[in-house]
Amino acid sequence: QLQLVESGGGLVQPGGSLRLSCAASRFTLGYYTIGWFRQAPGQEREGVSCLSSGDGSTYYADSVKGRFTISRDNAKSTVYLQMNNLKPEDTAVYYCAAGPPRPRCTVVAGRFGSWGQGTQVTVSS
Repeated sequence: QLQLVESGGGLVQPGGSLRLSCAASRFTLGYYTIGWFRQAPGQEREGVSCLSSGDGSTYYADSVKGRFTISRDNAKSTVYLQMNNLKPEDTAVYYCAAGPPRPRCTVVAGRFGSWGQGTQVTVSS
């Protein structure tokens, strides 16, 4: 099982930006499908974005489309989630997850076997 470590969360004002990182040790993340999920207090976990291992196709939930960008740096074995124009409703704990390679990714939690510990993102003025 992969060990994933998220970082980059924090407190930001509405309209601000954050970049989350998901790093893997001892494994090349480029081989895996990577997903970002989030969970706000009292709410179910929500799939935010994913990046396939093959052609690098991406998926974004409607709630973040146009504001979030997922990318990968294979040399650093790190996947990023650039979050712009953040809104209070983006407040949540964000998790990255890795799953087996697939032609196209989907943010179905059951398809991801390795999860990070999460990083808190708070959007508030």
